[in-house]
Formats: sequence, C-alpha cells, structure tokens
Amino acid sequence: MSDAVDTWEKLRRLTRARIGLGRAGDGLPTKALLEFQMAHAAARDAVHGAADFEALAAALAPREVVRLASAAPDRPTYLRRPDLGRRLADGEAEKLPAGPVDVVFVIADGLSAAAVNENAVATLEATARRLEGLVIGPVVLARQARVALGDVVGAGLNASVVAVLIGERPGLTAADSLGVYLTFRPMPGRKDSERNCLSNIHAHGMSPDEAGHKLAWLIREALRLKLTGVELKEAAPRFAIDTRKSVESSANC
Repeated sequence: MSDAVDTWEKLRRLTRARIGLGRAGDGLPTKALLEFQMAHAAARDAVHGAADFEALAAALAPREVVRLASAAPDRPTYLRRPDLGRRLADGEAEKLPAGPVDVVFVIADGLSAAAVNENAVATLEATARRLEGLVIGPVVLARQARVALGDVVGAGLNASVVAVLIGERPGLTAADSLGVYLTFRPMPGRKDSERNCLSNIHAHGMSPDEAGHKLAWLIREALRLKLTGVELKEAAPRFAIDTRKSVESSANC
C-alpha cells in the first residue's frame, strides 16, 4: 500500500490535475472535496469578477491609455450575449486617436478578471520591450470585451496588427489564465483561423516573459509575411536561458 501511495505522490508532483485522490466511502476525502469546491469558487469569481482597470492604467504609466466599453452594458448581459462583447458601444469609436500604428495592444477582461489583473501588464511590457523600432499605439482597456472587439479597435486605429490580451475561460486548475490573440490587418469580420493564439499564461503555465518573447517574434513575422493565422506557424527560437552558471559549474568540476 505504501508503494502505491508513493507512486501517486510522485505523479502529483508532475501535474496539477486531480489524480489519485482516494476515497472516503463512496465519496471523496474531505481535503480533496474542499479543494475542489475552492477551485470551483475561484473559477466562478474569475468569471463574475471585474478587472481593475484603474490599477492597470496606473501600472501602464506613462503609456497612453484609452478606455473603451463594448455594447454589453453589464456583466450578466456580457455572459448571455457574446455578440455584444464583439462590438463597441455607441460613440466609443470616437475615443480612438488617428493612426496609423504598427501594433496596438488591447487588454480585455474576457472571462477571467483575475487573469487580466495578475498577468496582462507583465505580458504586455515583456512584449513591448522586444519591439524596438515599431510604432506602438495607445493601450486600449476594453470592458466587457470579446476577442473580436480587437478587430474593431485595430481598424479604427489603422493598425497593422492587433494583440488582444484577454482572460481565458477558467478551469478547475487555473482560474487566472491569460490568452493573447494576434491578428494582421484587423477589421470587422476576421475569422478565428486568421489569428494566432498564445494560451495558458499564468504562474503555473507560460510565464509573462516567455509569452512576451513568443508574441514579439510572432508580431515581427506577421509584419514581414503580412499574415497571421493558420499560415503563420509559431517557430520562435526557444526562450533564451542563462547558461553561464552551468558552464561555470562544469569548468570547476
């Protein structure tokens, strides 16, 4: 029995999936049940919570920020009517300054406020510092927004590419996962097959710095090839790591 317990423990160290939970009668042990209920509550909070756009704007300073709202007037409507989250509310497009720009970043609350609050700024900054030489437009903070809202924003700014940083639908192992959707020549009506996606950006997944590395590579390739989507394959060089320590250690052996 101890060997079996040790095996499950070793496997649990390799994954956040719920494996080898055991049982108490015909149900879960109390600890496993409480952890499941906590994860479910965190997922619900992420969906129904509000992104802290005030804190995001402050963290982005001194970058220019434009705040926009979708046609969904509140959270319940946003969850019931995805179509309203894909277009701007009346008069909002007039807030966009004139372009053109090479890149515009849109931070959208999506389906996880926690993901945006915790990971959006770090991912954006990690990307922007690798885009030297490109014209980056104002950062758009979009409330009650879906991915396709970026097409409207990008077209309004005459942007070559738009990167939408958005809270992903939470699961029971990660309620704070951020996704990024990249679209070349954004305009209303773009298909999902015309976008590239980076997913699973959070503390236990892809780090914001690694996501910035990959996203900057994709942006430059999109501008060079003049496309995104299924025809743009993510082949960025492996995320750079500092190998000096291992080299020095080998030399001292």
